[in-house]
Amino acid sequence: METVVSRLEAAYPGLPRGERAVARVILDDYPFAALESLRTLADRAQVSPPTASRLVDRLGYDSFTDFQTAVRADAQDQSRLRAFAAQTSDPGSAARELQDGLAGALAAVNTPLLDSAADALAAARSVWALGGPLSELAADYLVRQLGALRPEVRLVPGPAHERARSLLDITPHDLVVAYDFRRYSAPTSAYVRTARERGARLLLITDAWRSPLADHAQVLIPLPHEAAGPIAPLTHQVAVTELLLVATASRLDSAARLTELDTLAAALRRDGT
Repeated sequence: METVVSRLEAAYPGLPRGERAVARVILDDYPFAALESLRTLADRAQVSPPTASRLVDRLGYDSFTDFQTAVRADAQDQSRLRAFAAQTSDPGSAARELQDGLAGALAAVNTPLLDSAADALAAARSVWALGGPLSELAADYLVRQLGALRPEVRLVPGPAHERARSLLDITPHDLVVAYDFRRYSAPTSAYVRTARERGARLLLITDAWRSPLADHAQVLIPLPHEAAGPIAPLTHQVAVTELLLVATASRLDSAARLTELDTLAAALRRDGT
């Protein structure tokens, strides 16, 4: 199946210099760069918006909106395929069950729910993420990726005294993102309940049986029953997190932040050699 990336790679050798610069920005930071505004994308490539628009036309899309719709569809498909390939190469029934479960998890995040979650992630003054012994890996993935797109994104620390310190400044303008799955985490519950008492909003990603925290959530994403295998739930969590990141990126103007991040990273690599 032809994807946005495959179209870009096929067209790249014959592109004029300006359009090639736009394509390079998209390919280097896909899908996030492609989900920014047309002007932001052009600024990152150091070209004019009409140049960026000509690239979209050349790729065969009717408008920049159609181009971004295709990018979002690609991102959802790739999240499913990457997570499945990372977990198993077994073509048997267990692998098919895992694949079906993952598809169900992604389908559970319908458009209104995805919009609500992305709006909350983009608008919060600060975002704090946490999970249980396994799901904290998904929380860490969210923090690493979202922190490149916007400021004030942090992983809730582990020790109790550090968690208490993080709660001191939480306000109703802040968002806690909690991943809570069976056997539900008591430390996660304690942190979230205290944060809610202090007015923070809650985006909760949980399972079909629903965490005891479900009644506290402003945005609730319940995933279907686990598929085969003990690590399937983490697969679902990471894949759904990628959907949230893609949707949130389209609501943020992250060009200057990403450019500064690239500059700082390059300087650190240079100074470290």
